[in-house]
Amino acid sequence: MGDHAARGCGAAGAVEIAVADPAPEALERGRILFAGECVFRAGAATVEQLPAPDLPEVAFAGRSNVGKSSLLNALAGRKALARTSQAPGRTRQINFFDLGGRLRLVDLPGYGYAKASKHAVRAWTRAIEDYLRGRPNLRRTLLLVDPRTGWKESDEAALLLLDQAAVATRLVLTKTDKMSASALTESAVDVAAQAGCGAAYSL
Repeated sequence: MGDHAARGCGAAGAVEIAVADPAPEALERGRILFAGECVFRAGAATVEQLPAPDLPEVAFAGRSNVGKSSLLNALAGRKALARTSQAPGRTRQINFFDLGGRLRLVDLPGYGYAKASKHAVRAWTRAIEDYLRGRPNLRRTLLLVDPRTGWKESDEAALLLLDQAAVATRLVLTKTDKMSASALTESAVDVAAQAGCGAAYSL
């Protein structure tokens, strides 16, 4: 989906939602990068435990059980690089994965409902907020949304936080294989509208 540049996406900050094939040369560069070694580098429960900001980072954010770890595994071509679970709240720290010494993929704990204590949820929510607000090498955040359940207040809160932190954000619909093409298109347009993004959308 499209980049979310600023709150007030109706003028200069408008976001176009589109699914398009990337340029062949860009696709090949990405294929080579993600075909390389990707390894777990560190886990951080607090901002003090974050690794040094010496590589550009792309973070995966979204509600609990939306598919962040699964997407990271799929991109890296690994089945169990990032741990996945059917139970919401499996990821309970900020996990960093080194991709060929050129990029870090960052798996954030999910927000919203999780099978964990309120104290644990508050702790990792605070760690996420500290990370997003103060990470100088964070280049982009992928905000994942399940189109079957649509846009939620917790997604709006996350997007507002990213806006305030001036973090470039791309909305990503997950689990699209579980929907018909028509239902997916309808949900994508609805998510775009509620997120304050442009209405353009194509498959």
